[in-house]
Amino acid sequence: MNRKVLLVGLLLVVPLLGLLLANLGRDPRRVDSPMIGKPAPPFSLKPVAGGETVSLDALRGKTVVLNFWATWCAPCFEEHGELQRAARSLGPEVRFFGVVYEDEEERVRTFLKQQGSAYPSLLDDGGKIAIAYGVYGVPETYFISPQGVITSKYAQPLDEATIRRAVREAQAGTAGGAS
Repeated sequence: MNRKVLLVGLLLVVPLLGLLLANLGRDPRRVDSPMIGKPAPPFSLKPVAGGETVSLDALRGKTVVLNFWATWCAPCFEEHGELQRAARSLGPEVRFFGVVYEDEEERVRTFLKQQGSAYPSLLDDGGKIAIAYGVYGVPETYFISPQGVITSKYAQPLDEATIRRAVREAQAGTAGGAS
């Protein structure tokens, strides 16, 4: 009887330990996505402050950081400063964009006026771009290589070190989606 209990226990514990060991060192914020390693869906969006429409096609040759966010999202507020610092320090070869997710333009303008911004925020009327990228909540950030391929996706607030690491992976064109 004790051998049967031991055997059943081992059959339950060994696979769980294997799963745990397989995920050691994995960034819990990084999300497995079927989009990783595939061309980023094209977009053409207007900036919140007005001005020329921004399109992904025009950004070919640059690394793109695409952050979906909203004013009502507390984690987005938390991450805003980190994204600004990274955008200011990484130079012109890395282009940052915020994509407003299910929010009102006036609230976004007020937020950006109060908190500042180092990069354009774009209006996604009707949420078509969020749907194309598979966004299911905010914040979500996509890193796109200069060749236009999604190299990673994060679904939690990011710190500057994580942003820098993901940008390096995108610049190298390496899909790091689930390391």
